[in-house]
Amino acid sequence: MQRNQKEEVQALQDTIYVLGGKWKLPIINSICNGNHRFTEIQQSIPGITSRMLSKELKDMELNNLVQRIEDRDAKVAILYESTPYCQSFGPIITEMINWGKSHREYIKKQQEKA
Repeated sequence: MQRNQKEEVQALQDTIYVLGGKWKLPIINSICNGNHRFTEIQQSIPGITSRMLSKELKDMELNNLVQRIEDRDAKVAILYESTPYCQSFGPIITEMINWGKSHREYIKKQQEKA
């Protein structure tokens, strides 16, 4: 079956629109690694500001990637959870992490040869 390049490009653009940028994947990774409070998420991602984290979490909530949960009885009343929809992206994130590690090693070896 012949691939539809136009459809593939549109799908890639959609994915980049929802998950692109410097912070979204690190935020997802942080939440999936057990950081559910705003401060925990921020502390787990070097360089992200409170303002940027707040903006990204709101955007991710609109795209059904994270769920904001209010627990008025808790010391910190707001928690963030990844949605099942977000978790469907988990295997891809794992592969991106693996590729990133391999790429770093590849570049290191190339620099050693030079």
